[in-house]
Amino acid sequence: MTSSDDGSEQPWRPQRQRSANERLLWDRLRSAGAASRAQLARETGLSKPTVSSALATLEQAGLVREAGTHAPERGRAAVLYAPDPTAGYALGIDIGRSWVRVALADLDGTVVARSDVRNRARTANAVADLAVAAARGLVADSAVAAHKVTRAVIGTPGVYDEDERRVRHARQLPGWGRPGLIDRIRDGLGLPAAVQNDANLAALGEYAYGVGAGSRLFVYVMIGTGLGMGIVSEGRLFTGAHGGAGEIGFLPWPGRREPARPDGPAGGMEDAVCAEAVVRAARAHGMTGPLTAKDVFDAARAGHTAAARAVEQEGERLAHTVAAVTAVLDPDLVVLGGGIGRGADLLLRTVRRSLRTLTPLRPKVAAGALGEDAVLLGAVATALGAARDLAFEGRRPQEGPAARPDGAPRVSAAEPAGAVRAGGRQEPEGPAGPGAAGTPAGSAR
Repeated sequence: MTSSDDGSEQPWRPQRQRSANERLLWDRLRSAGAASRAQLARETGLSKPTVSSALATLEQAGLVREAGTHAPERGRAAVLYAPDPTAGYALGIDIGRSWVRVALADLDGTVVARSDVRNRARTANAVADLAVAAARGLVADSAVAAHKVTRAVIGTPGVYDEDERRVRHARQLPGWGRPGLIDRIRDGLGLPAAVQNDANLAALGEYAYGVGAGSRLFVYVMIGTGLGMGIVSEGRLFTGAHGGAGEIGFLPWPGRREPARPDGPAGGMEDAVCAEAVVRAARAHGMTGPLTAKDVFDAARAGHTAAARAVEQEGERLAHTVAAVTAVLDPDLVVLGGGIGRGADLLLRTVRRSLRTLTPLRPKVAAGALGEDAVLLGAVATALGAARDLAFEGRRPQEGPAARPDGAPRVSAAEPAGAVRAGGRQEPEGPAGPGAAGTPAGSAR
């Protein structure tokens, strides 16, 4: 007998047992690679006939395939089985102020198609349409059948409010808080799409495939056109009661008293630390002409005195940011990412030196390993969990949702945490592959 959600006892039906066995074997093949029937029987404790029957069902459904043979020193050669990564696909979308990035990955997490499109849209509707066009165009140009793309995850600045169906606090995308924009994207894509804060997705990407792997409490600080933070605790994404955890740009900055804005206070930490702040500092130190934050960092590397002073000021302010975060969360690792994070080679020495004067709490501070691909890979990783579940559940008619035999797993470096929506729902988890191409040099969110 087994218990249903309402506490009543339900019979453990043979079909449920078969489904659990099939999922156990499929997950084992995905996590540890190709194996023979005898090896799977030894590792799972299932009988050889049960393994053979389950593999036959999975193979017929297109979820596993023969992957060669293994010839032992004694005995007959054994057929090896491996998951078929083409059984389904997931779509990741990263919407930033300057770029819209889209990636398509198979169930192994390998990125099979990738597109980076300049965001020159002048209205919020145009941004939404650009994201849809980029995604649909990517799928159309790939060798993937559209019906096999079953899940998408959208990364965006701000916090998505599921009840109001709009994004809040996305100052970097004017008009992005209007209700209906995310629905416009979902309708245009024609498939289920979850929405998550970009810094949260970047944290998931770095936790799974970057320098955050294995951290007990890992914090990703995204510095670009805005300022945000993602928090991963014990392998789980933490978003707070309303999805706003990590919106550190709203923290007050000492000595600044600008009037409040409708979408949040001005003069806060975001205004003091973002890319525009680097440009302002460079001009204050004497740099002239058209400037971007990338120009300032490039000049600092070349030995330009004014640029070096502006970068040092950015490092000192980042140290204040890290000190504030550390006092509240006590992370073991803080990773710097985003457009400004690409200049971490110039920032880290100042950040670490300044931290010694600001706080006795000194976490390890490091540069991100994924660059500006972190959001996109985090989106793909999150979408993959649902895509895998849909592929498994669609292999034949089900009595109910297929149960994972080991329950909802904790997340390891090979299986990142699922994205949690603002309403508190947990999206299924799954890793992205590190196969995405690098983003254009100098691009900013």
